[in-house]
Amino acid sequence: MTENIYVYEYGRDMIVVDCGVGFPEPEMYGVDLVIPDFTYIRENKDRLRGVVITHGHEDHFGALPFLMEQVKAPIYASKLTAGFIKDKMDDYGVRDYKLNVVDLEKGEIRLGVFKLTPFRVSHSVPDTAGYCIETPEGKVFHVPDYKFDWTPVDGRPFDVNKVAQLASGGALALASDCLGSTSPGYTESELSIEGRVEVVVEKATGQVFFTTISSNISRMQQAINVAEKLGRSVCLVGRSIVSKAEIAKNLGLLKYPSDLIVSPKEAGKLNKDKILYIVSGSYGQPGSAMNRMAMGEHQFLSVSEGDTVIFSGDPAPPGSKANVDFIVDRLFELDVDVHYYDMQEDLHVSGHGSQQDIQMLFGMVKPKYFIPIGGTMRHMRGYKILAKQMGADGEDVLELLAGDVVEFAGGRVKRGERLTVRNVLVDGLGVGDVGNVVLRDRRILASDGVAIVIMQLDKQKERLITDPEIISRGFVFEKQTKNFLVESGKVLGRTLEQKRVINAHQVKTNTVDFLERFFFEKTGRRPMILPVVVEV
Repeated sequence: MTENIYVYEYGRDMIVVDCGVGFPEPEMYGVDLVIPDFTYIRENKDRLRGVVITHGHEDHFGALPFLMEQVKAPIYASKLTAGFIKDKMDDYGVRDYKLNVVDLEKGEIRLGVFKLTPFRVSHSVPDTAGYCIETPEGKVFHVPDYKFDWTPVDGRPFDVNKVAQLASGGALALASDCLGSTSPGYTESELSIEGRVEVVVEKATGQVFFTTISSNISRMQQAINVAEKLGRSVCLVGRSIVSKAEIAKNLGLLKYPSDLIVSPKEAGKLNKDKILYIVSGSYGQPGSAMNRMAMGEHQFLSVSEGDTVIFSGDPAPPGSKANVDFIVDRLFELDVDVHYYDMQEDLHVSGHGSQQDIQMLFGMVKPKYFIPIGGTMRHMRGYKILAKQMGADGEDVLELLAGDVVEFAGGRVKRGERLTVRNVLVDGLGVGDVGNVVLRDRRILASDGVAIVIMQLDKQKERLITDPEIISRGFVFEKQTKNFLVESGKVLGRTLEQKRVINAHQVKTNTVDFLERFFFEKTGRRPMILPVVVEV
């Protein structure tokens, strides 16, 4: 559920690095997104000099539309990332913002006292950057997601020479990706994937459906390369896949002959062994193209016996594995040849560096202090162990949780006053209006349902006119338990008469108190009680 956002401050100047969304936990019923708490940034917006985005994954830029509605500051990103940001802003109808494209080879950004120099790093999305942030206290290297891939699909590997040059004068701190700190060795190159995908597609006799996250342009390029080599046309399906492919194509980061791509309508006229679909919905999102296809609900796509589906990705976000597992099982029911994450076919490699990658970066930068970012506590602790193996003092590894602050002065570091931050939940058009109370109510509704109690109160005689009527939704099945609900209404009516309740407020309070105990005694369930009093 992590949302990546980092704030650097010196004197009257402040910059923000990355601004991502998080994915809701399974128990966050109805929540679409989790975004950072912008309170501190908003309260200090007069000091905000700019927002720098490192790469084009949602967990690093997806919350920008929400931030730009609260503050005004220039945004800086590489050309592909800038294209994704513009598309995201258009989706949310945000128009009032300034977006600057950064040249990763020659670019330089000056924001107040901060001087930021970008350098190219390898990741699962092209045009990913790390930054050397020069401050009056020293250089901080900020490298959120990376690995050392010497044979990347786009042919542009990690710019180690530039990093070494920038770090030659000494580095105060390194804030870097720790997600792979528990994985031994080096992370495998993206280049290895294409040959494995080709083996699968070459054996396929029917339609081939290939799915990966829409920002993984490199993986998309590999699928297109395989299709072209094996004489299959390619059809892009799903808004996120189509829009991101178009952005990458226009920037020269996705390459293919124009006649290779066909529309869904044209694809339906081709022989099944002559088409490869690249489909959105690799996380099994309800309503996605992959989900609707598996359920037989897609307008153009249909899958049947003899077809092949390739999942080139891991179900990483919280709650997504259950969704993908459901789709995989559904496809197996349809006798489809499914290649997915549990089959050990290595059709996906991580975009995050493993232990040797992490230690290689340590050796290049040689920072005085180490800050693990992008992972959970177990990943941060693994990162700390790796730093200590490289000779670092354990106290020089700063494990930070949300809201933690560190202060550098005179080459020394100390913990600052912690900021109070919270998860801001986005539900439909509402931002931040869903809190713990609402989530608690949704959990109750999901587990035990609701009992609606309708009562008529005679205001003159100060008594109920008839026995309360109880309606069940998700609590008990009314047709089979009608007598139970009627009897419960009579017992409630007698109880209220005995208590001599005389107004609507007392009626509601006593109704909830009584029925919560009564229903639990009779059924072992605790439904939400909603009393409705009609005064006549």
